[in-house]
Amino acid sequence: MTTAAVVSARRSSVQPRGGVYAKLQVWELWAPVAQAALADAGVASCDVDRVILGNGLYGGGNPARLCALAAGLPDHVAAMTVDTQCCAGLDSVMLAVSLVESGAADVVLCGGVESFSRRPLRAHRDQGGELAFYERPPFSPDPARDPDPAQANAVLADLCRITPAEQNDWAVDSHRKALAAHEAGRQAAELVAVTLDDPRRDGFMRKLSPAVAERAPVLARHGDGVVTRATTAVEADAAAALVVRRVEAEKGHGLRVQACSQQGSDPAQPGLAPVAALKDMQRRHALDYGCLSVVEMMEAYAVQALACLAPFNFAPGAINRGGGALARGHPIGASGAILMVRLFHELAREPVGARGLAAIAAAGGLSTAVVAQKSG
Repeated sequence: MTTAAVVSARRSSVQPRGGVYAKLQVWELWAPVAQAALADAGVASCDVDRVILGNGLYGGGNPARLCALAAGLPDHVAAMTVDTQCCAGLDSVMLAVSLVESGAADVVLCGGVESFSRRPLRAHRDQGGELAFYERPPFSPDPARDPDPAQANAVLADLCRITPAEQNDWAVDSHRKALAAHEAGRQAAELVAVTLDDPRRDGFMRKLSPAVAERAPVLARHGDGVVTRATTAVEADAAAALVVRRVEAEKGHGLRVQACSQQGSDPAQPGLAPVAALKDMQRRHALDYGCLSVVEMMEAYAVQALACLAPFNFAPGAINRGGGALARGHPIGASGAILMVRLFHELAREPVGARGLAAIAAAGGLSTAVVAQKSG
């Protein structure tokens, strides 16, 4: 029997918008990361069957094709861009696994790439034919169910009675764990130098103190619910690449996806979307989340992570062991793939058979969650 496995996983560092990657096009950002992932897997570019990349901000076209060509893949390798916003990078991994398991491909190079720094201006024509610029597309046809993300998370904080102090504590801890992982060299194996002066460290992480977090500007408020700059992930540039290939069931190394779920929920409250996906996997696969060694939960907002973790019995020490997006930043279409890269390298330190979870939500009430097991 054969099955699919994630056999290599690499990423760039995550840099805030306007930072060290500000001059790079998305294909310049992704190509070195893809080449490193292929080298790790021992896969020649001519052996890649397909490229699938998440991207939410490029503005049309097929940036995955540009990235594939820039990475030196042969012209015959097809490439597809996935835009499910924040879920896109993790969705690309799920699509890659499905292609390999179905027999439609043997090797798929997947991941995500995003540049907030170089994103194009976006506009549509109003009823009078005049250009109207916009920051983000609608995520629901009903304006009443298409809230500003920060405001939606302020409502969530009020609904779940998650205090500003609890959110600040989560943000402070995210930065602490990220700095500790960097200083211990625990993330060196996953990072790729994209430029000659690449710092090979996530650019936003810092020694965030509770006092500084308390003074952060308020972005949104609803009742007792508050969202601040300290508890919101910053806009960022980054790339991630993973190789998914066909392996022999009993001999292959890497990560095997054991369960996955892509779920929709109320678009008016997108922060809770992962709860639906996690409950769906729990129901269909009888999962005991308390036995997971690693949990990579997206932190677009501290309140979102807290609300989505609360209904389940995750071991506290398993959650975002190297920090989360509050310490790194949120490069939209790449964020889910970065979670999978982090999961791959964290599970590499665990015994064979250890399992981990990656979960992420997107505006519009979408979520993707994956449970993978280390094989060997």
